[in-house]
Amino acid sequence: MKKTWWKESVVYQVYWRSFYDSNGDGIGDLEGLLLKLHYIKDLGADVIWLNPMYQSPDKDNGYDISDYYGVMEKAGDMQTVERLISEVHNLGMKIIMDLVVNHTSDQHPWFLESRSSKDNPKRDWYIWKDAKDGKEPNNWRSYFAPSPWTLEEKTGQYYFHSFAAEQPDLNWENREVREEIYRIMRFWLDKGIDGFRMDVINLLAKQKDYRDAANPYDLSYLGNNPGIHEYLQEMNHEVLKHYDIMTVGEIPFVTPEDGLLYVGEDRNELHTLFHFQVADDMPSWDMLRYKEIQKQWYEGLKGKGWNSQFLNNHDHTRQVTRYGNDGEYRVESAKLLGTLVHTMPGTPYIFQGEEIGMTGVCFENISDYRDIAMKNKYNELVRRGEDPVQVLKDLQPLSRDNSRTPVQWDDSKNAGFTSGISWIKVNPNYKEINVKRELETPDSVFHYYKKLIALRKENEVMVYGDYADHSDGQEELYIYTRSLGEVTWLIVLNQSERTNVVKLPEIAHGTGKELLLGNYAEIPVGDSAEKLVMHPYEARIYRILNKR
Repeated sequence: MKKTWWKESVVYQVYWRSFYDSNGDGIGDLEGLLLKLHYIKDLGADVIWLNPMYQSPDKDNGYDISDYYGVMEKAGDMQTVERLISEVHNLGMKIIMDLVVNHTSDQHPWFLESRSSKDNPKRDWYIWKDAKDGKEPNNWRSYFAPSPWTLEEKTGQYYFHSFAAEQPDLNWENREVREEIYRIMRFWLDKGIDGFRMDVINLLAKQKDYRDAANPYDLSYLGNNPGIHEYLQEMNHEVLKHYDIMTVGEIPFVTPEDGLLYVGEDRNELHTLFHFQVADDMPSWDMLRYKEIQKQWYEGLKGKGWNSQFLNNHDHTRQVTRYGNDGEYRVESAKLLGTLVHTMPGTPYIFQGEEIGMTGVCFENISDYRDIAMKNKYNELVRRGEDPVQVLKDLQPLSRDNSRTPVQWDDSKNAGFTSGISWIKVNPNYKEINVKRELETPDSVFHYYKKLIALRKENEVMVYGDYADHSDGQEELYIYTRSLGEVTWLIVLNQSERTNVVKLPEIAHGTGKELLLGNYAEIPVGDSAEKLVMHPYEARIYRILNKR
């Protein structure tokens, strides 16, 4: 396994429209990010992942791009982007950007040409099909709509969109499309960015015959189709291998066996990936399933490929609300989940606000939500006759807006995020949970994260160490080791609301152990060489000392 800078990095995700607003228009911007770069540097992060800031009608928060070479006015301008890249590098950090090339906006000039006539030169840049029996070409669904097909009245054909109707999919079978995408990638890499997070990159190849799905609600037919690896290997050959960069693919619907095809070091495709087995299989915390997923991915990639570790991002509910306890034990469980992410094999990701223990929201009205996926689903179900109150209640826990509320900087109006009217409501708990308070509190979640990150920077065992689970079958406790050469670390987590007695694995018997980090100030009475007494949501990291 090669040692590389991106394996050793900690990535901080900036969802810029909710990060910090510099001009009072209610929307975060790149100038706001520039003003807060030292905060990210102080935390200890190495890489900033910036969500899309390209020119866009903004139907899906920038994931509907109308000009890959332009910058959305809400975000800033090209000069600001260039200053941002320069300043990030001056601070010794790196920056990666979203690459969204499965689809464009329906306002992109390519699509405007494509939809204009059947014989337009760019007609084949997108996917067009005739009706079948007077209806859509097949029974598939899209992520954001009941059907991925929208009828273009002018030409009498349907175009395909894996997401919203405003996001038509590109036809990657067209060589001209691929070559244009490669030009776009070179443009940004030559500006100095350090890599890409590749949006739904495994959806580029489509099923050739577009046959009906046996179960249209299982959207796995949208991804991992024949041809995808040829596309990515071509991309690597044409662009990626010529730069010292980091690539991470967002790749749903994959097992470790599939994942290795994307990130195997001998495959010449991508460096690492986001898989979604945790997010998809665990609406709420399930310790046994989580251990199983981690074991399978570790064994599947060991020595051959690299994983990513995360529990929340801009598409998934904040981790302390979804997988922890955002009430009585918010601080403790926020620290425990951080410990988990940063001590597992793979590159850890921090989503803005996670480092202060920000929680999800539960807005009272659908009008307060901005998530296009949630709003479309709400409208679909209500039109079907379902009770609006119950529909809203059912959709709230996993709404993407749970993680998209503004970063809570202080206890002033709008949590210090903006002097204007925020584009989305601020979480009401900002008076108690905010950066200012975290920085002033020595044992805060923020300061705990700083220690976690520092430990990882200073100890290769946290990056390259072998992983072994010593708590198989235990539903509340997670006990595992990371080992590298003569160094062994023991991580013990009590993911429950009660005190638990932990029987230590044999590897810790008869040896000394040094506590490197814990999320409680006091250790309970009752610890011994063979057992620990753990508080609710307690986390500890030990170094196992050699026998004397």
